[in-house]
Amino acid sequence: MTVHRRLADPEATERAGAALWHALSVPLVVHLEGNLGAGKTSLVRGLLRAAGHAGPVPSPTYTLVEPYATEPPVHHLDLYRLGDAEELEFIGLRDLLAAGGALLVEWPARGAGVLPAPDLALRLTVAGTGRDLALDAGSARGRAVLRAWLTEFDVNSKK
Repeated sequence: MTVHRRLADPEATERAGAALWHALSVPLVVHLEGNLGAGKTSLVRGLLRAAGHAGPVPSPTYTLVEPYATEPPVHHLDLYRLGDAEELEFIGLRDLLAAGGALLVEWPARGAGVLPAPDLALRLTVAGTGRDLALDAGSARGRAVLRAWLTEFDVNSKK
């Protein structure tokens, strides 16, 4: 099941993330794909704002993982600087998965062979001043989240 939506501006990208929070069912592995500057971290920022996180939401490019004490917990990974997929073992991937929350992974291809398959894969591409978002469910849980996301995002986009 794949869904496409046009995001007109950064606020729409954050609304897409907020809708994902409201649709969330955990545990959930989400792969976030897109070139540099495509809006992956903006989408995560929207999700975390909807979860009640008021602090900064940086891209974890240098730290590789940024944990958020939301309920359920969210772990934001950026694998752009990962040298080898096996390094995921050293940063505690098993523990992150065992936490049972949402694992949001930017640059998931760099973790191939170690990173679990996504329940939901999101691809952002730059389209003029906006973004195109493709969401693809990879599991039964992902399909349920995607259906809930569609309802949440489409209703809130019309307000």
